[in-house]
Amino acid sequence: MRLCKMAILRLIACFVVYTSLGLIPSSLGVILRTMDKIVWANEFEPIELTCLIESISTNNPRIEWKKIKNGVPSYVYFQNRIAGDLDQRAQLREPANILIFNATRSDTAEYRCEVAAIEDQRDFDEILISLAVRVKPVVPRCSVPEAVTVGTSTELRCLENEGFPAPLYRWFHNNEELAQDPKNTPKPVNTSYSINPDTGGLKFRIVKKEDAGEYYCQAKNDAGYAQCPSQMMEVYDVDILGIFLKSFGGVVVFFGLAGTICHSLKRGCFSKKGHNENYNWPAPNEGVEYGDADEGHFRHKSSFII
Repeated sequence: MRLCKMAILRLIACFVVYTSLGLIPSSLGVILRTMDKIVWANEFEPIELTCLIESISTNNPRIEWKKIKNGVPSYVYFQNRIAGDLDQRAQLREPANILIFNATRSDTAEYRCEVAAIEDQRDFDEILISLAVRVKPVVPRCSVPEAVTVGTSTELRCLENEGFPAPLYRWFHNNEELAQDPKNTPKPVNTSYSINPDTGGLKFRIVKKEDAGEYYCQAKNDAGYAQCPSQMMEVYDVDILGIFLKSFGGVVVFFGLAGTICHSLKRGCFSKKGHNENYNWPAPNEGVEYGDADEGHFRHKSSFII
């Protein structure tokens, strides 16, 4: 036991001596870390991807950054200069961070920091960072019916396809937000409506008179929001008198046509006449005498009297 302790002490002493003489590197290898492996940024705003070197012995390590999108890598920092999509839009900051001046939606990808240190026992390390760039929604396209009838069903639609992540939708009636669950609002409203915040649909199962007014939709995500201009929806009562008059008018027209057809049939307007009823055959000896078949012509027996 005492011999083992003595051997360990000798090894430690030798390590210290050789280290002080520079014969053994003070670091066993290059080690990297990052502040965030998943990074979110707003479009057109700056963002920094951190690649921190915790230990290294090599004075001038080789630093490279690669962008990996759809499984295909491309250089971002190579041979001591910014390259690829980030050219003129980024710079390398000590020790190995990448600062993007104005992130765009095309920058959404995975980025890999690689450091090679030939003088270290562990001469290579890498770290992977995922960057997602938020995109503010644009003005959504809204569809509001101009007029609906009391007691019927209708749907208002809202759509936006530029924002990232996908926005959630909210509807406003006369500048007041409609609650996602109408049963939870203290104000008396038509509780037959429902809102789908993911698709932007506002459905009324039974339209009421108080549903008339101005409507607009808002699309919102972490990068911001946008809304469409307000549109008016009119709500009308059921026009019973109008329906009766239209139905009565249709009946009158039907019987009028039927009477006209019957009257025409009685007068015989639609009877067919034979082809020979009004044709008078010429009487014999009326001034035309047909010759024999051999002659091939005819001659007048008597002259026409004018």
